[in-house]
Amino acid sequence: IRLYVRRVFITDDFKDLLPRYLNFIKGVVDSDDLPLNAPVRLIKKKLVRKALAMIADIAASDKKLAEAEKEDKEESSESDKSDKKEDAAGNKKLTVATYPKFWEEYGKHIRLGMIEDGSNRARLTKLLRYKSSKSDDKLLSLQEYVDRMPESQKDIYYVSADADKIKQLPVLEDATNRNIEVLFMTDPIDEYVVGHVTDFDGKKLVNLAKEGVKFEDETKKDKAIDAKRKEKYEPLLTWFKTLLGEMVTKVVLTKRKTSEPIILSSRQHDVTARMANIIRGQALGDKQAEAQTAKRVLELNHLHPLIDEIFKRVKVDEKDKFTSCEPSSAASVDINPDASLLTEDLSEYEVEEEPEDDEKNAGDVDVDLDDKREEL
Repeated sequence: IRLYVRRVFITDDFKDLLPRYLNFIKGVVDSDDLPLNAPVRLIKKKLVRKALAMIADIAASDKKLAEAEKEDKEESSESDKSDKKEDAAGNKKLTVATYPKFWEEYGKHIRLGMIEDGSNRARLTKLLRYKSSKSDDKLLSLQEYVDRMPESQKDIYYVSADADKIKQLPVLEDATNRNIEVLFMTDPIDEYVVGHVTDFDGKKLVNLAKEGVKFEDETKKDKAIDAKRKEKYEPLLTWFKTLLGEMVTKVVLTKRKTSEPIILSSRQHDVTARMANIIRGQALGDKQAEAQTAKRVLELNHLHPLIDEIFKRVKVDEKDKFTSCEPSSAASVDINPDASLLTEDLSEYEVEEEPEDDEKNAGDVDVDLDDKREEL
């Protein structure tokens, strides 16, 4: 960065004029009213915000180009084939989408800024771009994701994994079946980024790899059925926990709509399996970091034929050792690989539907009014 005041060169000897995450920026700063004794801290603050505003302008230009292309208001011509053109004021104006190339090249820097620069985190959040389960390999911002959300959706859902494996994650199936868009975070640094961005535009960021993911609100009847179901399958949950011991922190019945018999997730406030792998990879001799492991939660799909068969055997004999953690034991379970999921009869739980709180309150008001009429 070269500093000029009224086009007079002052200095280019700045060590910390820009933060580390913006070290890719090169340019000239020219001011007409900058005092020669101005503190570096003030220059740095203004320069960082100016740099972020310029990057935001690139993203905004791409959005305007996309809208113009969608509306088909302008026809292409030979002069429009260049990457840039000048407007009436002589300023360069982008005519093709540029931000995807910028994000591919410098996306890591923006992510690093999310971690290091708390004062500009809100500005940086708007610059984040991710692919999603519905974006057809195109990048979209968090704001675009929120704008596309159905009214019933309350959270922003995402998964984190390597790019070549992310679409095969078992936890993605439930959201796909519900037609819910999921953000794909494929860079390891994203695991740190989401630790600093817990929500956006009032929407909480939810990792599908964590336990307790909810796509819709539960009614009192749903909670009562869950309690009855847990009571029914308690022997199975205990059996699995005894079998696996310290390999899992707990065993629960999954609420996900999935065709998988078992899903491994992480507790809400613990590190995910991917984060644990990242920490171990960065250990550099730190024995405590090298021993970092994710505390896993075993989610059982009670509607899967395999889990149903195990449940039947456990009910007959809780000490049944027909299977173990060894692959060779799988031969003792005869399940058709093409078998479909079972259908659950909810009537067996005998749950009485209780009136909602609003209905109860309305009933109390009616009683009070009747009492007052009698008194009058």
